[in-house]
Amino acid sequence: MPEESISETPKEISEEVISARKGEFETGFERGGQTREHAVLAKTSGVNKLVVAINKMDDVTVNWSKERYDECVNKLTPFLKGTGYNPNSDVQFIPLSGFTGYNLKDRVPKDACSWYNGPSLLEYLDDMQALDRKINAPLMVPIIEKYKDMGTIVVGKVESGKVKKGQNVVIMPNKHVVEVAAIYNELEDEVTSGSCGDNVRLRIKGIEEEECSTGFVVCDTQSPVKTATTFEAQLAILEHKNIICAGYSGVLHIHTCVEEVSISALLHVLEKKTGKRSKRAPQFVKKGQKVIARLETQGPICVETFEDYPQLGRFTLRDEGKTIAIGKVTKVIGNVTQ
Repeated sequence: MPEESISETPKEISEEVISARKGEFETGFERGGQTREHAVLAKTSGVNKLVVAINKMDDVTVNWSKERYDECVNKLTPFLKGTGYNPNSDVQFIPLSGFTGYNLKDRVPKDACSWYNGPSLLEYLDDMQALDRKINAPLMVPIIEKYKDMGTIVVGKVESGKVKKGQNVVIMPNKHVVEVAAIYNELEDEVTSGSCGDNVRLRIKGIEEEECSTGFVVCDTQSPVKTATTFEAQLAILEHKNIICAGYSGVLHIHTCVEEVSISALLHVLEKKTGKRSKRAPQFVKKGQKVIARLETQGPICVETFEDYPQLGRFTLRDEGKTIAIGKVTKVIGNVTQ
């Protein structure tokens, strides 16, 4: 699973396919199950809208039962809410059958399912409104892949701003100014520019392939991304068998960057109902709690606050192959960009 959190360019809409078959749903949703892990990784990868397809509704253990569908929805909803999704505006549940095709393209016939009056999966996806993008913000392209091909090629998604052929950009955190010699889209056609939301391949002049790395960010020369080794963040503890204290270390996954990180200080616990910060710093935190903490990485990373650039300010904290916490950066300390 850790590779999945960095191997795909982040999307803004994701589809989670859940089996309604008795036994399969429970296995996928139990502690450590793939259903939970996928939802967490989707949210921290920048997926703001989630379509949950409740599949295998035609199975003999289900038979398009509204009770079984509601059971799946009612178990998933609190977890998705805790992950950061608003069930009323960010999540759409759709019952369907991949085997019969019911509710994939065409709506399920009433003689098979009389109680569902919503859209089919493709109908819903076609009708979704375009999401807001930071088109006019400074350029930022986290590098997810790099290789040699008649020069140096870097691959990533334009998370903010625009990039144009011939433009001078700076690669952070090593502050290397380079020229964009060519731009290719997802179909590998050469184009003259790329805008926020586009997946691009950039051929760049002025740098060798070994001088840039996954997790570096292609930026506007006048407004580069912040780089730091210390930042404050709000952490939501999801899964951990022990308490977490200052000094705890794990692996940080933030945009396309993976870096060892330690919690240098626990600053405030947040009250569950009000979100109010505690006056005293806690000695430890445990599963289910939210905390404001100071984190330190071994080397400088490209990072922004979640408020300014959500895609560069949300992250997961992993340990022993599991997602321990999800977080969002609230303050960058000691920006070394300048």
